[in-house]
This record gives sequence, structure tokens and C-alpha cells, in this order.
Amino acid sequence: MTSSFGFWDYFIFISYACLILGVGLYVSRDKKGHQKNAEDYFLAGKSLPWWAIGASLIAANISAEQFIGMSGSGFAVGLAIASYEWMAAVTLLIVGKFFLPIFIDKGLYTIPEFVEKRYSTNLKTILAVFWIALYVFVNLASVLYLGALALETIMGIPMVYGVIGLSLFAAAYSLYGGLSAVAWTDVIQVVFLVIGGLITSYLALDAVSGGQGIFNGMKTIYEAVPEKFVMILDKSNPEYNNLPGLGVLVGGLWVANLYYWGFNQYIIQRTLAAKSLRESQKGIVFAAFLKIIIPFIVVIPGIAAYVMVNDPGTMDRLGDLAMNNVPSLAQADKAYPWLLQFLPVGLKGVAFAALAAAVVSSLASMLNSTSTIFTMDIYRQYINKNATDKSTVNVGRLSAAVALIIASITAPLLGGIDQAFQFIQEYTGLVSPGILAVFVMGLFWKKSTNRAAILGALTSIPIALYFKVGQNGWSENPFFVDIPFLDQMGYTTLLTMGVIALVSLSQNKGQEDPKGIPLTKELFKTSPKFNIGAFAALIIIAVIYALFWN
Repeated sequence: MTSSFGFWDYFIFISYACLILGVGLYVSRDKKGHQKNAEDYFLAGKSLPWWAIGASLIAANISAEQFIGMSGSGFAVGLAIASYEWMAAVTLLIVGKFFLPIFIDKGLYTIPEFVEKRYSTNLKTILAVFWIALYVFVNLASVLYLGALALETIMGIPMVYGVIGLSLFAAAYSLYGGLSAVAWTDVIQVVFLVIGGLITSYLALDAVSGGQGIFNGMKTIYEAVPEKFVMILDKSNPEYNNLPGLGVLVGGLWVANLYYWGFNQYIIQRTLAAKSLRESQKGIVFAAFLKIIIPFIVVIPGIAAYVMVNDPGTMDRLGDLAMNNVPSLAQADKAYPWLLQFLPVGLKGVAFAALAAAVVSSLASMLNSTSTIFTMDIYRQYINKNATDKSTVNVGRLSAAVALIIASITAPLLGGIDQAFQFIQEYTGLVSPGILAVFVMGLFWKKSTNRAAILGALTSIPIALYFKVGQNGWSENPFFVDIPFLDQMGYTTLLTMGVIALVSLSQNKGQEDPKGIPLTKELFKTSPKFNIGAFAALIIIAVIYALFWN
């Protein structure tokens, strides 16, 4: 399927691209007489205000995984997939109150650097290498693949050319300017992302209601498929293994969210670049509110597409265009691109710019964070400990370019994956429980030791694989169990924490580790603005779950 773009569509999209490149290059320029140093390139000179931090957090997070992948899961599963977004809003508030004060107090550049200060250089290096591999082969590659899939579905651009085009677009400003260019362009990207997403949602709901508007559209899809508006799935639901009932509220989803929002370099890096802790925490609250509206621009269109596809009257009303490459449950990730063909000329350009903004902003963020970890935790640790500011920044640019090339080669190999959002969550879920356990124990238990952390991280992999084998058809063997992957993550985390606790106690005989972090009430004290904003966000989320519980 290719979508017919008019002059104004191309004009809007090209204008968007020029605006992003122009702003990115403008903020990347070196001030007269000043050589860009590591803090300038990797932490934007620690100058970001709260609104830039909040916008950049969402732009880094919302990518093709959400626009394509989560809309696909909305098509296949329904509103229940939105728990990833709404529970993430709660997680952001926890990160802002309990994690950020420690990270900023220690003046971190990277998350592996915290591991070194709390545990050891060896463990830091192990995790740094792991994260670089994960970002390149999973995160960057999957974002490029899903973005290129959208270009192929909407405009007929071959996958390879789509990957190359997106790579060059992201590289054009992010490699030279570093985090400053990424963060400031993210503010613009979020505007396109939200406006474009809302336009697509509005027109999809308007189409499904026969032109009766957004509220009638919501009523229509709710009455047509009420089962897709159930937030807490029961065991009879075919998607229960992906979203296991109450497990999304009290189980493994916390593992996925705390790992992603608290210890993920390309997310947490922009909070470390704040003017101050208070500014960073205000940015966190702003991001939490943006997170609340994301399902309305990525999940609802997927549900609307499902109703349109399965309603003969709607398909007849939409005409021949509706029959182009109609998505099925086996091709759920085509739901969002399929919807874009129904937008009028001009608005297609806005929606397409929103999709491109989601892809490019995430690519730029991942590239910058990959280069930050390589440069600060590998290059300056083992290759050139006395690196100058100039060589440090140049190595950052070069390592980002190499990562992008490798990811571009890998991306087309991901073809054929259905519901890519769920695939990425499940793959990452094999390793995130162990890392989360290491960090949580290191942050909040002074008796955790380096040896215990290493053994815990190593042990978490076979524990996770044990559960995974049980899920993949070995459950008939009494030695294995078959439980949903979110529950697997929860149990793996708890067991790993148990391993760390046992090894620590046997090693230090109950004494506190010398590198344990002293915790005080003052460290976690937050401003009235943060408290009021956090309380309001929690109330909104509670109301949403009350309305769509079952």
C-alpha cells in the first residue's frame, strides 16, 4: 500500500525536516573561543530547564515502538496495552523522588558510572558492554526497522532505503551536537508527535462513527468491541500471557518500568543534564502528564482500526482505499500506517512528520547515550585515560556513527516480527530483572557487596531462561512452569535479590559495605510543586483504571 501525498503533505514534511536540522545545527555550534567538552556534549552543559527535560524524556521514549508497535497491540489486544504507559507515569514519579536525588548527588554522566562508585570497575565494564550491545542490536535496530516499515507501508519506500534515510536524518544533527542538539530538537519533536497523533486519533474516530465526531467515535468503538476496553485481563483472554491480569499492577510490569525509566542511559541522561535536582524533578512530573495522554494517540487508533476492518459498513463507506493492504490480527503492526491513508491532504504530512519525529528523536537519543557509555566507561577507562576534551568529543561522534552503521545493517533482519512492541519487552525482560535487582539493592541496602552483585547479575540469566523454557512448551515437564513473561520478570527479580542478599550476608557477616550509600530524609525531600503535580497525576491514573477495570 502506498499513500497519496499531495503538495502540502510534502511541504509540511520537508518544512519539519528543515526545522529540526536547522535547530539541531544551531544549538550545536561552538561558542566563540570555547571548545566543546564532555559535559557540553554528553550532558548539554547541565543547562536544561524542566520543560525541555520533560519533552525530551517523552520524545526519547515514544518511537516507532509506540506509534507502530503499540498501535498494533491496541489492534490485537485493546486498551490493556496502555498499562505500559499509565504505569510508566507512576514509575516516573518514583524515579524522580527516590532515584534522581542519588544520581545527581553523585554527579553521574552514565548509569554504569554509578555501578563503579557503588560496586566496582569490573561490574561497571560488564554492564557497559551489555548496554552498548543491547542499544545497538535491539533498541536502535528495532526503531530503524519499525520506522522503515512505516515508510514502506505508507509511501512504498523499500525497507533498505527507509533505514538509510532515517539513519542519515538522525545522524545529521545528533552526531555533531550531542545531547544539547538532541534535547532541544526533542521539544519540537514532541509538538509534532502530540499534534500529529491527536489528528490521527480524531480522524480515525470520526471515520468509524460516519463523520459524527470524536465522542460518537469513542462510543461506537466501545459499543462495538467492549472487550478491548478491559484494562485487567482474565485468564480466558487469549492475550493474558502478555498482560497477566493484576500482574500489570503489582507484578513484573514494575520491573520493566523501573528498569527502563530508572536505569536506562538514553532515558535518564537528560535528567542528569538538568540545571538542578528541583528542575529535573519538575521535568519528571511534566513527562508523567504527557505519558497519561500517549495511549489516546497510539492505542485508541489501533482499536479504531480494528473496528473499521471488521465492520463491513465502515469499509464500504471508506471505499476502495480501505481495501488496500487491510491489516489482520497476524499483521497488527500495519494498523497505524493503514490508518494514515484516510487523512486528507496536508494532514497526512503532519501525521507523517509526527511518526518521523518519534523515530528520529529516539534514534538520536539512543545514539548519544550509546556513545556516552562507550566514551566515558570504555574509552576513557581503558584506552585513553588522559583524553583531551577534543578527543573525547570526537570519539563520542565516531562511536555513535559506528553504532548507527551496525544497527542499520541489523534492522532489515528483524522482518517478520509481529507485535514488535511485545517482542522488545519480552526480549529485554530476560536481562532487566537482574540489572534492576543489582541497582535497587545497591541504592537502598548498604550491606550489598560487589561479589554479591556480580553473582546476582550472572544468576539472573539462568533463572530467567528457566522460566522462559517453561513458557516455550516444556511446561508438561514437572520441573518447569508456564507463567506469563511479566510474572517471570517479577519472580526473577525477587530471586535475584535473594541471591544478592544471601551472598552479601555470608560475605560481610551482616556488616555494611564500605561503598553503601548513606540515605537521609533530606536527600528525598521534594518541593510542593512536585508533590502537588505527582498527586494530581496519580488521581487521574486511578480514575482511568476505575473506569476501565473490566
